[in-house]
Parts: sequence; C-alpha cells; structure tokens
Amino acid sequence: MNKNAKYIFITLLILVAINLLSYSSFKRFDLTEDSRYTLSDATINIINEAKSPLIIDVFLKGEDFPSEFRRLQNETKQLLEEFSSENKNIIFNFFNPLEDEANRDIIIQQLTQRGLTPMQLNVQENGQSSQAIIFPWALASYNDQTVTIPLIKNKIGASQQELVINSVQHLEYAFTDGFSKLTQQKNKKIAILKGNNQLEDKYIADFVKKIGEYYFIAPFTLDSVSSNPQKTLSDLKNFDLIINAKPTEAFTEEEKLVLDQYAMNGGKSLWLLDAVAMEKDSLFNPEGKNIALNRDLNLTDFFFQYGVRINPVMVSTLYSAPITLALGEGSESQFQPLRWPYSPLANSNSNHPIVNNLNLVRFDFANQIDTLKNSISKTILLETAPLSKLEGTPREVSLDIVTKEQDPKTFNKGNQALAVLLEGEFKSVYSNRIKPFKLNGEKLKSVATKMVVIADGDVIKNDVVNNVPQELGFDRWTGKNYGNKEFLLNTVNYLLDDNGLINIRSKEIAVAFLNQQKIAKEKTKWQLLNIALPLVLLALFGLGFNYFRKKKYAA
Repeated sequence: MNKNAKYIFITLLILVAINLLSYSSFKRFDLTEDSRYTLSDATINIINEAKSPLIIDVFLKGEDFPSEFRRLQNETKQLLEEFSSENKNIIFNFFNPLEDEANRDIIIQQLTQRGLTPMQLNVQENGQSSQAIIFPWALASYNDQTVTIPLIKNKIGASQQELVINSVQHLEYAFTDGFSKLTQQKNKKIAILKGNNQLEDKYIADFVKKIGEYYFIAPFTLDSVSSNPQKTLSDLKNFDLIINAKPTEAFTEEEKLVLDQYAMNGGKSLWLLDAVAMEKDSLFNPEGKNIALNRDLNLTDFFFQYGVRINPVMVSTLYSAPITLALGEGSESQFQPLRWPYSPLANSNSNHPIVNNLNLVRFDFANQIDTLKNSISKTILLETAPLSKLEGTPREVSLDIVTKEQDPKTFNKGNQALAVLLEGEFKSVYSNRIKPFKLNGEKLKSVATKMVVIADGDVIKNDVVNNVPQELGFDRWTGKNYGNKEFLLNTVNYLLDDNGLINIRSKEIAVAFLNQQKIAKEKTKWQLLNIALPLVLLALFGLGFNYFRKKKYAA
C-alpha cells in the first residue's frame, strides 16, 4: 500500500468512526439568543411521562397562508421536533383540513362543532389583499383520550404580526398544558365556598369546568360552623385552596375565625369581593338607573390584619370595556357598543408569572384596593389605566352617562390597584382578641402561605344565555375575548404551586418579521439587485476574460 492510499484509508476510517459516534450520541445545540428551542424542565418532565404513543394532529397547513402564519407553522413544527427528540413516543403530523375543496363547507362545519373554530385572515402579498381561512388548532391523543390545543393566543387590538408573536411565545405552554391533561393525575383539591350568598353555580360554571381539568373541585359550606366549628375547620383543611366568589351576605365572627385558622395552617385562598352593591343588570329598568350602596361583608378587619383594604368606592376610567345598548324605536332599534367607564380594562406592567403576557382583564363596578405596611409581601397583579377616578357611595348610576362627553381632566387619580397577591407568614386576625369560640391547636401565626384578593366578584362571572353558561371573558356583543379566564387560571396555578406551567407561559421569544409594505414598494429594486446585477457582473467578467485572453495569446 503506497503512502497516499494509506492516508486515504486512515481518513475513511476516521470519518466512519465519527459517523458511528454521532449516531450513538446524538446531541442538539440551541444557539438562538432567546433559547427558543431549549425546553424548560417542566416541559421535559411532562412529555417524558408519555409511556405510549402520543399522537398530535396539527391543522396548521396550507399554501395560501400569509407569511406571518407560515412562521407560526414553522415554529410549531420545530417545537414538535424538539418534543419528539426528547421522547420518541411523541409523533406528529400536519394536515390541511381544507384541502378537499368539494367538501370544504361540510368540513368547516364539522370542525367547528368539535370546538375547532376557524380563523379568517387578511393576506397581504405583493401589495394585494385577499382573505384566507385557517384552523389554528391541534389534537393530541393518548390512551384513548383526546384534547384540543389552541395554537393562537388572542390579544385585543393586536395586528396579525403581534398575534403570531404572542402565539409563538405561547406554543410551548399550549402543548405542555395539553400533554399534562393527558398524562398527569389530579392530586390537589379546591373548595368553592357557599353559604354567604356567593355567585350561583351557573355564573361560575365555565371557570369551574376549566380548573376541573387540573384539580378536584367540590362545594363547601360554612353553615356548620355554628354547631361544630372544630369539624368544619378540620374538613376545610382537607382542601389546598378555597375560592370565595362574590359573597353578598356578611360573614359571622365564627366563620371568620375558621377561615383565619385555615390560612394559619397554610391554606391558600382566592377572594373575589365587592365592597359596593351595584349590578349592571339592575340598570335595565324603565328609569335606566339605580343606587350604588356600600356592601359590608364584615371582612374589613380580616384583610386589614393581612395587609390590604378594599375601599367602598367605584373605580371609573376612560380605558374601559363598552356597554351594549339598544338604540332606536321598535323594529328600527339596533344594538350599539357605547363607552362605559364602570367596566375598567386592567393589565399590569409586572413580569410576575400570573400576569406576564396576559390579555386585558375586564372588571365591572370594581373597587379600589389599598396595600398596608406589614411583613407580608404584596404584588399588584392588576391595575387600571392612569386616566381613572374614584366615586364614593351611595351614588346614583345611570345609563345616561353613555350620552355625555367625559372630561379627561376629572380622571386624575392615576393607576388604581384592583388585584393583589399576598405572600408570607400571616399574623392571625384574632391575635390579642376575644374569640367567638375555642379551637384545638389554634395558631397565631401561619406557616408560609399566600392568597389573592380581587376587588370585584364579576371577574369570575360568565354570561348565561337561555340558561346556558357562556365562555368566561367572551363578550358576545363585540366578539372580543378578555383575559379573565387565563388570569384566574394562572392565579390558581400559582397559589397551588403549579409553577412549572406558569413559568413556561412566561417564556419570551423574539420573532422577527419582514416589512410587507416595504417589500411590495421595493420589490423591483431588490429583484434587479438579486437577479439582474449578478448577470451583468457575470457578463462583464466574461467579456473581460475573453478580451485579456485574446490579447495575451494573439499571434
């Protein structure tokens, strides 16, 4: 074997060895600045629980997608490839549900009936506008169970590009959330408090149905406190979280002591309270008005000890959801959305996992929350826009306000807190106070725990049409979907220490898009640069080469 052949043989052996090594120890590297292809620990833990095939059918496929949604399609495919590389039991396929033009309408109807609502897009290509319908959904199936996974995360007022950016950031959470429903067992329990004239079941049905996908849910009444407080507390301690949804009947001292001791023993709680008695429905009378009054729930001292105070004032703001009223007479009347300052739209500048990347949350006749100094950590979760004012009670509220021009100068109270998270070791409300009865094992200071206080019970209230509960946060008059359900779900997840899914939801991904208007405007210039210029340079090179060749080799 000569020397050259020996080198070639050794080189081939090295290449074969490298290929065998790479095949046996496959490794993917994420070199993106935002680590978009690095799965979180919570995601990895959940997808590795799939011990048998988990099939994902994605309907995000088509040739007439606008460029923004082709990006969403590509990001979805790349994310699913990451899932599959982590767990070979994850298998995915992309389908175009509208590929069969002959049965297009039937297919749209069938998918819509399954809850996979289509989305109509404006397509801007080459300076021309057209319409396209897509189904931004996926179905995940595992062990004879199937869940729907939304691929679009709506945001009020967002452009198509902003919609895709929000959706790309939401993809990992959307899929991981769906997988968790299929592979994880419920292990935590939530009590829905009854007995103080809280919202009827039909008005909280949509949210209870949603959290029922993750946790065990049961009603719990405090009526037995008067006869057997020790047993009531013992039974309540079996729950990890209590939800108190818009009580309208005052709490007794006995009930407050049980609730206080529940918190002292580490129980978590979500409070949705109204300090003002005023309902939007009460305005739909011949006079079109009603009186807003102070509502005393006998909880002022309760929350004062914990570090917050809900003031009996109504928050009014220019940045609010509209009210829909019928204008006109008889058959000529039409429903019109009108500015309504008593439905604040709240958001947060905080990066807290509960509210990060959250849609606007709608309130109705919300009250103001003050935070008080004590050892408890407090986080403002939601607040109004700066153009806000406070209106004391009693006060007449009339629908006539929609016809009056509001003076922005009067909305000068700045941002008003509407939802607050409390965390820490709480001091008992009944420290150094006479107690209504004695409880065994009474504690004057809690273990580390947390609660959320929201100054409006209507945040959790869904509409009811023909006795059928509607989706929480959806306004059937304007077609807008507010962030109420997502906010409350985030809150429950956080209170129950399900931080994995919340942290995934908070992941930030930078998605860059080309400027379509600039592309259409400068299309000819870039075509000339990319096509004509290389040809011109090639021709000049050919002419120059021939010229110098003839000159060099001329006889």
